[in-house]
Amino acid sequence: MRNVLVTGGSRGLGLGIVRDLAASGHRVLAVARRSSDALDAAAEAAAREGTGEIRFVALDLADIDAIPAMVQEQRRLHGPLFGLVNNAGIGTEGLLATMHNAQIEALIRINTLSPIVLSKYAVRGMMAEGRGRVVNMASIIGSTGYNGLSVYGATKASLVGFTKSLAREVGRVGITVNAVAPGFVETELTGGLGDQQREQIAKRSALKRLAEVEDVAKAVGFLMSDAARNITGTVLTVDAGNTA
Repeated sequence: MRNVLVTGGSRGLGLGIVRDLAASGHRVLAVARRSSDALDAAAEAAAREGTGEIRFVALDLADIDAIPAMVQEQRRLHGPLFGLVNNAGIGTEGLLATMHNAQIEALIRINTLSPIVLSKYAVRGMMAEGRGRVVNMASIIGSTGYNGLSVYGATKASLVGFTKSLAREVGRVGITVNAVAPGFVETELTGGLGDQQREQIAKRSALKRLAEVEDVAKAVGFLMSDAARNITGTVLTVDAGNTA
């Protein structure tokens, strides 16, 4: 059973990814500060169905210094990591001119620094195994921009550059590195959008609707599969044609 570590796996988009990967037979290590009723229920369902496993891993990803020990412990408990999904992120809104420096630092710490450091330690084990998959969760905001999300957009754009360069670094040893860029998906991060805003976004999309969590989870699952073994350094956009 292949081990895949998913950050931010207790709710929203991360939980959808956890469920999909477990359903396809992976042992999923769901990292979050705390578990949730939904994650516990998903773990119980996976155990009943017997296809994959879901294990909760408690970690505050803002604690960068704790990341190496967590990766080492999961390797000791479950064996080598096959995959890593850097999904955890915060979407604090605010105009740059009035945003507190602490908020800027927190966004960069969680959305950029944490996935880079986590990838560093996860990739070390993958290199020893001669195989692996890394999927970074970007966003269409990183390329299109959005009012009040300049810092968030910067962090997501940074993950695209990180994806492309890391793919070059580790491709020679059989590891693929890709990014998935969701559009506006119904999660807690987009919960502040009003009905009128949702309708306007849907109208701008080629398919006249919003993408759903399951769509993004399936994209991640594809990049983790053998069918995607020759895909690396790419950004897979899932936005119902919003940026078409």
